[in-house]
Amino acid sequence: MGTEHETGFEPATGDGPPAPAPDPGRAASVRTAFEGMLQIRRLTNTGHAAPEGVPASWETHRPVRAVAIALEASGLAASAVDGSGIRTATGYRLERGEAPGGVRVEWLGAPGSGAAHSEADGLNRCAEVLRELGWTVLLYRGARRRRFLEVEPPPAVRRPNDR
Repeated sequence: MGTEHETGFEPATGDGPPAPAPDPGRAASVRTAFEGMLQIRRLTNTGHAAPEGVPASWETHRPVRAVAIALEASGLAASAVDGSGIRTATGYRLERGEAPGGVRVEWLGAPGSGAAHSEADGLNRCAEVLRELGWTVLLYRGARRRRFLEVEPPPAVRRPNDR
């Protein structure tokens, strides 16, 4: 497997390999991606009083990537899977949401890890980060009464084809 410099930066979505021990190179890449996202907001959201507090069009076209950058930059841990697809770490997991332009955020962990018990706190922390960045965040209960978040751009920045 190549390094981030060879393959490009990919933010953690919760379906990748476990995070290595503290990695200064990874931390720098995350910081750079997040600062780049905020800079895009400043440059493109010129009609807003607080341009950094509203997702940019770039984010609405790549919502899973944008949400992953925001959550990883906040210091929240992503879940992870090993080579055989077995979940090995507790944290957030992202996938496309049901609504166009939306992202589903779950809190998952290895079997027996107690992820269900830390789910409310973990999802609340995710929701806090995302709301602060201008996303609309709704909490739902799904199968086996497990909670998840549905994250969408606010109505003012949804693309015309999103609804």
